[in-house]
Amino acid sequence: MKGEAAEQLAAAFLQRQGLTIAHRNYRCRFGEIDLIAQDGKTLVFVEVRSRRTEDFGGAAASITQDKRDKLLRTARHYLAQSRSTSPCRFDAVLIRGEPPRVEWIRNAFGE
Repeated sequence: MKGEAAEQLAAAFLQRQGLTIAHRNYRCRFGEIDLIAQDGKTLVFVEVRSRRTEDFGGAAASITQDKRDKLLRTARHYLAQSRSTSPCRFDAVLIRGEPPRVEWIRNAFGE
């Protein structure tokens, strides 16, 4: 499943879980965040990863330390721009196989 389709599937899944999608594909000079959602009072930065197979570690293993660092810098930029003081967390939505199976990891890499 390609990027945009995976992000659409992830957004729909999170909405069914009660989250509200605030932004899609937030970009700044530091990087991109696939989805930004609200889960109650918590602001959630979501990385969406899709893989057909588990070869090479699968979707979860593709979120490298470098990617985490970029996400953190991008989230800090977002928070500064929005002047948000909400509690935050970083989640991952992993989409695997065909038909696609969705796995939601809350606080995937707590910062």
